[in-house]
Amino acid sequence: MNRYPWWKNLLIILVLLLGIFFALPNIYGENPALQISKRNAVMDQAAVDKAVAALKAANIPVKSARLEDKDGLIQFTSTDAQLKAVNVVREALGENYPVALNLAPAAPRWMQNLGAKPMYLGLDLRGGVHFLMQIDMQAAIKTALERRVDGMRGDLRQANIRYVAADVENGDEIALRFPDAAARDAALKSMAGNYPELKFSTDERNGQPFLTAKFTDVGATAERKAAVDQNITTLRNRVNELGVAEPLIQQQGDDRIVVELPGIQDTVRAKEIIGATATLEFRLVSGTPTDWVDAEQSGRVPPDARLYHEKDGRPVLLKRQVIVTGDRITGASSGFDQRSGSPAVFVNLDGQGARRMADITGQNIGKQMGVVFIEHRTETKIVDGKPVKDKKVIQQVINVATIQDQLANRFQITGLDSPEEARDLALLLRAGALRAPMDIVEERTVGPSLGAQNIQSGVNASILGFALVAVFMLIYYRVFGVTAIVALGVNLILIVAVLSMLQATLTLPGIAGMVLTLGIAVDANVLINERIREELRNGLTPHAAIKAGYERAFATIIDSHVTTLLAAIVLFALGAGAVKGFAVTLTIGILASLFTAIMVTRALVNLIYGRRVRLNKISI
Repeated sequence: MNRYPWWKNLLIILVLLLGIFFALPNIYGENPALQISKRNAVMDQAAVDKAVAALKAANIPVKSARLEDKDGLIQFTSTDAQLKAVNVVREALGENYPVALNLAPAAPRWMQNLGAKPMYLGLDLRGGVHFLMQIDMQAAIKTALERRVDGMRGDLRQANIRYVAADVENGDEIALRFPDAAARDAALKSMAGNYPELKFSTDERNGQPFLTAKFTDVGATAERKAAVDQNITTLRNRVNELGVAEPLIQQQGDDRIVVELPGIQDTVRAKEIIGATATLEFRLVSGTPTDWVDAEQSGRVPPDARLYHEKDGRPVLLKRQVIVTGDRITGASSGFDQRSGSPAVFVNLDGQGARRMADITGQNIGKQMGVVFIEHRTETKIVDGKPVKDKKVIQQVINVATIQDQLANRFQITGLDSPEEARDLALLLRAGALRAPMDIVEERTVGPSLGAQNIQSGVNASILGFALVAVFMLIYYRVFGVTAIVALGVNLILIVAVLSMLQATLTLPGIAGMVLTLGIAVDANVLINERIREELRNGLTPHAAIKAGYERAFATIIDSHVTTLLAAIVLFALGAGAVKGFAVTLTIGILASLFTAIMVTRALVNLIYGRRVRLNKISI
């Protein structure tokens, strides 16, 4: 009556063995490691061997070194050795091999080859850095309007419509000044259909006709969304350069982005790279050095030019028309100029950028071109005892050179102070330009020791919850309580195994989901045990009571688990970050609970009582 067919017992044993195998790597922990990749190519063993040789020459012990997932991975026995090794490897391999500090699984290699890897640990368990970044939407709108101003100037020239000035005013509107109303009306008729996202209006200022353009509500919303999307993409590219495993980069609200980098140890460099807002603009030079000095002293700048300064403070006049901006850059690497030996950045442009660069430089051979480095900085000052953020836009001309030949998709930038400055600029250009500047409004650093304490706290909570449940079940249900305790243990093993197989990220809320699952799982066993007791009181024999208890409690167990599962699905769909982690763990726990509470406990009860033909009493 109470016996499983052989295939059900075999299925339970197989699931248990697989669960133990995939959960086992989590016991081994992690080793400090260096993750090495090759830019725009697959990593080779020769580079790993070269790095190991450099480490041995520097007397830095290496635990293991190998190729893994197209990257090189060098493991160490201590964090001190890892921190010493990073500069040695970077110098040995050069700029084309990004080196990142990381943590690598310490599980045996044969386990990893079979797909058994530990689950990732979140920021609160592994340590790392958390940034909350605010996008300057006013700057995003202004930058978008400035891009359209350049297009409007070209449209007016192409249509042979005279204009006096065209610029962005008040940060939110384009102001076009014309010599007469007829030119203004012609411009409105010519351009209105080309810019559907803008709303045009006409007015008079000091007797002069003006045409103004502002974003429509739909256009402004689209531009803000585009700023968030491109900034998230750029941040992902920058994080990839840092080599962080399982980063979290997601939008929060309308104008904020959360960046979490678990396991990262070089937090200073992470902040420099993540928070940097550098980009470049290439413009033709206007006038001569004498004109530059006169413009600075008199304050009179030609209408088609803008006044900039070089690093040493010398003035430079550059054309308002931008040749190419940083968003056209597809690749960049640092090195040295072959003629002067000074630090340089070698830049690659996309197709559109290359065509425009070729057209402009081809028409201006013998003239000069300037490279403008633009950086947004936020400084916090104390005013009347309160912190006040002061936003500054630093615009410096880092290079002015004569165009010797027609440039295309690859050229170099010089004028940098050090190789380190060249490397950082190349990294930022490779990762792409931010569409809008951002400020770090919140920064939290979680040290590895605090992460270890959180893990210990989570483990202690799980052990305590398990122990309290076990004591209650043993006292109240005796032998049937033992089967419930075994099922709870199997439940935890299966949760850890599935999380490891999915390579999910475990956080403190995830551990809370595990603890909650213990309560859900034992609740199913309580329903079964109470139903068996009720059937015994109704006069059924022990064998019949066990069978009826499991069969009649099944519908109630399904109902309770399905309702909880629906709640977990809603949390996953509507939640973010830690809430999703909790929902994933809870979902896996619910499914594991159904298997263990119904099949595993029934198999154990069958093993204990099923072969007894005459059964007069059971321990429940």
